[in-house]
Amino acid sequence: MAKNSQSTTETSGVELNQDSISNGKGRPTPTRREKELARQRPLVSSDRTEARKNARAQMQLERDKQRVGMANGDEKYLPMRDRGPQKKYVRDYVDARFSVGELLIPVMVVVIILTAIPLSDVQVISMLVLYGFFVLAVGDAVYAGFRVTRKLKAKFGEDKVEKVRWYTAMRAFQLRLMRLPKPQVKRGQYPA
Repeated sequence: MAKNSQSTTETSGVELNQDSISNGKGRPTPTRREKELARQRPLVSSDRTEARKNARAQMQLERDKQRVGMANGDEKYLPMRDRGPQKKYVRDYVDARFSVGELLIPVMVVVIILTAIPLSDVQVISMLVLYGFFVLAVGDAVYAGFRVTRKLKAKFGEDKVEKVRWYTAMRAFQLRLMRLPKPQVKRGQYPA
């Protein structure tokens, strides 16, 4: 009987040992230093030049996407001053008509060249022509602003019209090729 009790305790001892091994973690407890080192991650990639190149490439792709979207008149990429159906109407109206202000920059370049000529008569006449052309361009922009406001009131209603005269004038003074968003209509193709 003593033999049986001894074998029972051995088997139970072995069972206890196996249970403690299978239920335990089976490895030593990590030290605080090991845990802290495992938790440390670099804030910036170890290859900073590669990370910088990737970030620049990503930003360049995003800027290109925004530039193309803005040039095409995509409402999502337009700045706040260019958003909305009324501003689109103004852009289309100004792009459909010929504005005297479009020629202001080329006329100024010609006047600068003419003022380089040492004859005082040529210089005075060219400056007078420039001032006269400027007054004509401002008059045309003011007329376009009043006309576009009247058309907006007819289309959107009297109480829903924004103040767009300055927006109209600034668009009318730009060369057609330099306008952003790019013109979506051809000359003479006025919006309905």
